Amino acid sequence: MTAWAFACPDWEQRLFTGKSLVPDLPLDENEARRAVSIFDKLRLPDVPGQPLMRDAAGEWQRDIVRAIFGSLIDGARMVQEVFCMVPKKNSKTTGGAAITLTAFLMNARPRAELIYVGPTQEVADLAFQQTVGMIEADEYLAARFHIAHHTKTILDRRNKARLKVKTFDMKVMTGSKPVFVLLDELHLMATISGAARVIGQIRGGLLPNPEAVLIMITTQSDEPPAGVFKAELQYARGIRDGRIKGSALPILYEFPEAMQRQADWREPKNWPMVLPNLGRSITIERLVTDYSAAREKGEEEERRWASQHLNVEIGVALHSDRWLGADYWESAADPTITIESLIETSDCVVFGIDGGGLDDLYGLAAIGRDKITRDWRLWTHAWAHTDVLKIRKEIAERLRDFERDGDLTICEHPTQDVREIADIIQLARDAGVLPEKAGVGLDPVGVSAMVDELAAHGITGEQVVAIAQGYRLSGAVWGMERKLKDGTLWHDGSPLMAWCVGNAKVEQRGNAVVITKQASGKAKIDPLVAAFDAAMLMSRNPEPQRQPTYQMVFVG
Repeated sequence: MTAWAFACPDWEQRLFTGKSLVPDLPLDENEARRAVSIFDKLRLPDVPGQPLMRDAAGEWQRDIVRAIFGSLIDGARMVQEVFCMVPKKNSKTTGGAAITLTAFLMNARPRAELIYVGPTQEVADLAFQQTVGMIEADEYLAARFHIAHHTKTILDRRNKARLKVKTFDMKVMTGSKPVFVLLDELHLMATISGAARVIGQIRGGLLPNPEAVLIMITTQSDEPPAGVFKAELQYARGIRDGRIKGSALPILYEFPEAMQRQADWREPKNWPMVLPNLGRSITIERLVTDYSAAREKGEEEERRWASQHLNVEIGVALHSDRWLGADYWESAADPTITIESLIETSDCVVFGIDGGGLDDLYGLAAIGRDKITRDWRLWTHAWAHTDVLKIRKEIAERLRDFERDGDLTICEHPTQDVREIADIIQLARDAGVLPEKAGVGLDPVGVSAMVDELAAHGITGEQVVAIAQGYRLSGAVWGMERKLKDGTLWHDGSPLMAWCVGNAKVEQRGNAVVITKQASGKAKIDPLVAAFDAAMLMSRNPEPQRQPTYQMVFVG
């Protein structure tokens, strides 16, 4: 049987016009109508009067119901997964519970297993309690199903099928062969170590049942997407845009990237684009009041609010004691910058190095001075030993993301970081763009291995200098802020550095400012500190080893 295509290349126009995000599919219309009829007869359990879903649910939810249950063709479900990202207050969990109960009622497999899974038992229990309420609100359903509150289980008395709440854990999920799984709040699983393996186990358990379906529902993350959430979101976007083929139906209520970057999301007139349940579970008036309160508390709270209520993806996290350069970081990204292009287009390249122990990152930053414009161009990379993945489990999945992006190297050998850093600096030295004096700057504490490795590569003497840390870096901190704002500093746009910039916290000490690892806690900032080290050297207006060849530019 030929797999269905779920691409929706005109999704932006559909959002503008309020049309369904479900593409045209060759559904079994009889089954689709039957499923919608069941869905519409369910009642909202926690609203006065307990209205029917026919009146309370948006058409977008019925579109999903049609797609899921109308795709059962010759015993095999063609829509095997649904990835639904919708802002808060759009009946996400309640709608998921109603879809689950619809699946329960349409299930034909004896002793089938249906599962609710969440990042915590409490999250999964929200959907379970909504399902319980829908059953108890209907006389027929109350007679058909037995609810065991103490075990979080619902039994279909007709065919012994069971709906259970299960913990998001590898040991718990192993051995399950469900026909239906509702996975709620995927974005909260980004920091759970091994989350991808658990979801892989869930998918593996679904395989024996051709009618099985996995539904993931989530809001956007209030931090830059990471881990399993980032992977699944990128996968869903790839299917939606037609870049990849897959078995998941993507339903993504998010603004086009251009609108997010230009902050068009701040205009309430644009909000209906991403609020499919508008006029039912939420109103623009209530959101405007809530947004105004969030904005009064500062940009950090405004961004957090937008991520949850409008699905705006956060790039550089902001907080009240942030480094002010963070405000201009995103607009200064130039993804074409690589270490090779930096060496090729610069008359001079300097390096900063910052690292700590085995539970830390080792950061390298290179700043090149453009031959023509004299702008500064920044490239960074980081190294980490496997120890940090074990000790800092809360950021392990995020670090693996950076590794996949190509911005972080997980070391396989104890000296891999210092050797590879020295190799990169040697490239600049051999190209004649590393200054003969003060070309490499580093924290003087605990860098003997790095200094020895540089010496082994012929980089020694006055080329390597110590950079005083703490308040003595104030000049670089302020200097980079100014150059980011005036458009004379560009960087490679790596997600790793965006994370580090977002982690940076500033302490005022007298007339100086200090950005320290201690102030930033477990979140890492080493590559950013390395950039400050490099900025200290470039601010001295260094001379390259050789005279650069300038390109003549005529203006007239």
